[in-house]
Amino acid sequence: MADGCDVSKIVTTFLFNTSRLAPRTTRRNIQAAVCCGLMAAKRPLDDKDVDFTPLITGSVAEFYIEPMLPHVGDIDLMYHDNTLLAIPRGHPPPTQLPAEFHNYVCVVEIIDSYLPGYVYLPARYLLTQSIDDGKYKCFEYGERACSTNSTHDDRNWTIHGPAVFNEYNNYKSLLPVDTVRCVRCLSWPLQAADWPTRHRNYGWPDSATLDRAVSNGCDVVGVAHRLCRQHEWMSKHQHRLSFSRAEIVLLNSWMPVQQITYHILRVYVKTQRLTESADNSEPAVLSNYNIKTLMLWACELKPRSWWIENLNLVRICAELLHTLSVWLTGTRCPHYFINNCNLLDNSLSVGSVAGKLMSIDEEYLSSWLMNNYIRQCAQLCPFYISRLFDDVSTSVKLQKAVSEVVRWRVNTSLYNMWRAVDFAEFFISAVVSKHSLTVRSCDYWMNELTKIDKHLSVCFAAVALLHVARKLSINDFSDQMMDILSTVLGHNSSECCSILPVCKTELNTSEMVEFLLKSAVEHLTTFHQLVAHNFGSVVTIVTTDFEALYAYKRGDYQRCLQLSTQNVHTLLYAVYIVYIRDVNMALPEFIQLLDDDFVSLTALTLIVDPKCRRNSGYAYITQLTLSLYLMTQCQLKLRHSVTSLAHALLCIKVAQRRHSRERTLDQLMLKLIERKVEMMLH
Repeated sequence: MADGCDVSKIVTTFLFNTSRLAPRTTRRNIQAAVCCGLMAAKRPLDDKDVDFTPLITGSVAEFYIEPMLPHVGDIDLMYHDNTLLAIPRGHPPPTQLPAEFHNYVCVVEIIDSYLPGYVYLPARYLLTQSIDDGKYKCFEYGERACSTNSTHDDRNWTIHGPAVFNEYNNYKSLLPVDTVRCVRCLSWPLQAADWPTRHRNYGWPDSATLDRAVSNGCDVVGVAHRLCRQHEWMSKHQHRLSFSRAEIVLLNSWMPVQQITYHILRVYVKTQRLTESADNSEPAVLSNYNIKTLMLWACELKPRSWWIENLNLVRICAELLHTLSVWLTGTRCPHYFINNCNLLDNSLSVGSVAGKLMSIDEEYLSSWLMNNYIRQCAQLCPFYISRLFDDVSTSVKLQKAVSEVVRWRVNTSLYNMWRAVDFAEFFISAVVSKHSLTVRSCDYWMNELTKIDKHLSVCFAAVALLHVARKLSINDFSDQMMDILSTVLGHNSSECCSILPVCKTELNTSEMVEFLLKSAVEHLTTFHQLVAHNFGSVVTIVTTDFEALYAYKRGDYQRCLQLSTQNVHTLLYAVYIVYIRDVNMALPEFIQLLDDDFVSLTALTLIVDPKCRRNSGYAYITQLTLSLYLMTQCQLKLRHSVTSLAHALLCIKVAQRRHSRERTLDQLMLKLIERKVEMMLH
């Protein structure tokens, strides 16, 4: 391999060229947004008046880069209920609160424990909101019982734990979800009062960033210090201050080099198993929070020139690992926000880890990153690229191999973004169908998806309209359904104004359902048009498949034939790969648009084939299969000539060869229409 200096430069260039600015539409962002919508719809079993307000935290919220290797291990979600608020000790009770809070709020006071960063929460006030002016009146509690640190109610949350969304675990790109219940504090805590004003030599964070961080306040999470977990009372009442909101602000203010460094440090300590004990019998020596703390201090204590002059990511990482070694040797990891708070456990044996970190030099780390990071990236590429690493004996050969990985990464970026959008359509449809909508959850769905990409809110609106239509076909129209429609369509005020008055007229149920189906199809068509506009250069997408399906449903066979024939010709001989898992036809929302033959075959497939029940992907059909089905059905109903039917049969044969045998419903649907055509021809 090339000498250490050359490798260090190659590694630095590679990391910068492959750690692109993250597109807003990623699988992890979509899953996190969906989790927010689900959490907003949850309520404790014992109090129907309590609503939860979720917040996406952790890596999903903190990273704005997208490295080539995965850098997000799970979705972190904090949530607080709207009937509980924490205030710093001695602060007056608030007279106004954000709209998310209930009109009755219990206020607890943050009281220090003998361990820095850990507190108790005795009840202090009860706030009640005045109907006249919206301000809160205060009543002081006589007895100040401390809140317990129980973070969950007695049921198993659908969204909580490492096995979250068990019903979707067959989809490989889902991440586990970590949820933490907390108590919201709108003020910056007294325990970290020195942080905003302490002297900083190099101007980070700047005043604007400091103001944003402080204005977000903090949270208090229910967990006892390790030393107190055996104590009967403290184990149940001790809480820890959380600065997740401030950390999101701070990490998003980092330069790209700092975010990449943070990513590489996390990869190194995880790969070297420094964040876990050898046999999992002892507490881990390090955690990701130790690495985050190391980076926060480095960003504050190092000048900008240290990061960007003669840029060398390997050198930067090696020096920071040496700092971490010094911390371990002294068993001291100073909390970034709270003075005199040590994040390292004095009881841990850290000598061997400290020695290992101190021995790391630039040459070793360059070689390690090449063998354990860049080579893994190469495995994601086609074989002709990964095999280039079989011989990297010279700088020229190494540079060529690495450059090919970078080139492939750049060339596939748009396609990968499309895959994320395709995943969004799948995931939104599946989750809306599985979990009934509420006004509150719709509001979170729309807001969170709009933050990612406003086009995704169009997709959600379409599925939500189908969901409401399905509910209406079972139950009468209710005020709740009207409120849901107002929320979903309210993000487009002109559309809301035109549709809702129609809903309020004396339409019967069937007319209302038909109206909502038509609106949903229009939304889906708009969404597919937007997707085709953005990604038509890398994948073939037709935009009128749902329009054709709706035309077929209402008996407009000539219009359906026109659209579906055009779609078949576009898809059948497409230049680009048609990798479209369009919609799950087994979902009740979409079954409304299908005819009896289609529904019966789908149901029979789910009954007979176990893998279709285990893996929802097997119940999907491509746009090509759907278009062929509609085209053939229309030809049969319109009694087209033998020549037309023979051409349809030829198209079916081509589609059968193109579709994998593993796509059960696709193959059965094609076999059904093939049989129908053959019977007509004979």
